[in-house]
Parts: sequence; C-alpha cells; structure tokens
Amino acid sequence: MTAPLPPTEPRASLRLVGAFTVAYLLPAVIGALRTRNGEFIFYIVVMGVLMAAVAVVHHRVGLSPTALWGLSLWGLAHMAGGLVGVPESWPIHGEKRVLYSLWFIPGFLKYDQIVHAFGFGVTTLVCWEGLRSILRERRPDSPAAPSWGMLILCAAAGMGFGALNEVIEFAATLLVPETNVGGYENTGWDLVSNLAGAATAALLIRRRVIG
Repeated sequence: MTAPLPPTEPRASLRLVGAFTVAYLLPAVIGALRTRNGEFIFYIVVMGVLMAAVAVVHHRVGLSPTALWGLSLWGLAHMAGGLVGVPESWPIHGEKRVLYSLWFIPGFLKYDQIVHAFGFGVTTLVCWEGLRSILRERRPDSPAAPSWGMLILCAAAGMGFGALNEVIEFAATLLVPETNVGGYENTGWDLVSNLAGAATAALLIRRRVIG
C-alpha cells in the first residue's frame, strides 16, 4: 500500500468541484421531487454513489483539474438533459420535451449523443490518469508516456463504463414506470457516441492536449 496523496491541492480541487456539483444537484433534486420525476430521482442517487467513488479515486490518484471539472460538467449536462424543458417549436425525438430529446441536427445529432460522447471521453481520461498513476508507482524514474496500446486499453475501459451506463438505464426502465431512455436504436447510437468520445479523448491524450 502506498501513502495517500498530500492533503493540499488534491483535496482543495475536490472541494471546489464538489461545491459546484452540489450547487447544481440541489436544484435538480428539488425539481425532480416537485415534478415526481422518478427516473431522475434514481439517477441522482446513482450520481451520489459516483461522486463518492470519484472522491476515493481522486484521493488515491490525484485526478487532474481537467478530469474533475469534466466529470462535474458531465453531471450538470445530465441533470439539465432530463429536467430542463425545450420550446414547442424545437425539434425533438420522442414525447418528452426535455434537452435529452432535442435534435441539434434532426435525424442525425441529438443532445443526448453529445453528452454521451463528452462523458465517456472524460471517463477515458480518468482511466488514463489512473493507469499512469500505477505506472509511476512501479517505475518512478520512468516517464509514463501514453503509448497507443495503453490508450486503446483506456478507451476500451471508457467504453466499458459506457456499457455499464446502459445497464443502469435498463435498470431505470424496470424500476420506473415511464422513462426517456429510448429503445434499441437509441442504445446503439449511445454506444456509437461513447466510442466517438473515447477515441477522441485517446487522441487528445496522445497529442498531450489533455492528461
């Protein structure tokens, strides 16, 4: 076992991002309860579990500000997606007039797909930072350069977490009478979006733009 990270910058970064996250989660909780949106009450509980997991990982690894803020903004986009309504004149897919149903390019690109790509791109970055931390522990004198093999592994891990997200969405359809999850085609496009986000993140890490 290695010693935990120093209680300076890692914990300060986590507190700042945590405060921002709580600031948007509280209105989301109130909105979900007022509208009796069982689907998003379920997702808020899941987010609470994920926040605790991120805190543990950050304490152990020391995630970068890019990763921490990326995760928090992903949560904000997710909460807004299910709780913020859209005008009648805006094109949507399905019956619920919320951001998650919004078409940016009708028939081709939805808000939902962008959130998936962004979120699992950030997840790929988190996987890389975790792997890099392990490599630095084992070889402290050797730089942990992001090779293509490592990045493919991290992108695959990011997509794996994306598949876990689909399992959580499936659980939501079983536990909540009415959801905005969508059908088989929607799941397929979610997975494609996850792939696009994970691959983009891997390329950015390789070019040292992030990570």
